[in-house]
Amino acid sequence: MLALVLPGFLFFVVFNYIPLLGNIVAFLDYRPYLGFIDSVWVGLENFAALLSDPAFWQAFRNTLVITLVQLVLFFPVPILLALFLNSIMSKRLRKFIQSVIYLPHFIGWVIIVVLFSEMLGAGGALTHFLESLGLPGFNAMNTPEFFPFLITLQSIWKDAGWGTIIFLAAIANIDQELYEAAAVDGAKARHRLFNITLPGIFPVILLLFILQLGSILSVGFEQILLQRDNVGPQAGEVLETYVYFNGIQGGQWGIAAAAGLIKGVVGLALVLGANKLAHKFGHEGIYTSGKQRR
Repeated sequence: MLALVLPGFLFFVVFNYIPLLGNIVAFLDYRPYLGFIDSVWVGLENFAALLSDPAFWQAFRNTLVITLVQLVLFFPVPILLALFLNSIMSKRLRKFIQSVIYLPHFIGWVIIVVLFSEMLGAGGALTHFLESLGLPGFNAMNTPEFFPFLITLQSIWKDAGWGTIIFLAAIANIDQELYEAAAVDGAKARHRLFNITLPGIFPVILLLFILQLGSILSVGFEQILLQRDNVGPQAGEVLETYVYFNGIQGGQWGIAAAAGLIKGVVGLALVLGANKLAHKFGHEGIYTSGKQRR
């Protein structure tokens, strides 16, 4: 069993843990041709420059807005889809619907952005439909105020179906005798839903929610980069694109690394805080404390 786990373990060591050593760049006036050792140590100067940059705070605000919209609108969708699929009695129909809603997950962001441009752009289907009704057209792709909702709508269409896999597995893991006993006692479908199904999958919902908080400042680099120029940096710049334009293109490696380190620290603090709160309410969260194990 350990040998089977080894490839996955090595993957995370090589691509996740070893790169953490690169966070030292945040404390250096880093120059790639000098390397880590010969670059000048500047301490917290990169963080001071970062926190005094209005563009950073604009990107930070945009990231939080998009994340909050996704938490409210996107996170519940896979749960609702899983409950809907579970309620379908016909296995053939259920598999067909699953295949249809899983398919967008395998489509690249470039294609998805083009598809949404054809539907919601200036010359898209929505604009033509509104104009046919005598109403002004609406270019959703170039409207800064609509940008967080556009990003969320694209994410729902692409990944909501794929996200149902975990919740369907959690529902399948619920003891079927509970449903049978409830049906014998006269419980209706809605009673079984709220008293058996939702409590049965709540630990999984809580686990995924806490893990989602860990990536609260990561909203999808490729998706945002492809559409950033449509609405301008004021609405479309997020922390990931800020790091790209300042670090990769601008050569400000230290400031970009400082921004990435802040993202990691904030995500870690949110995960630990949410997990601690879950323990206070009697739930395990993503790990069990020593006190709970005792």
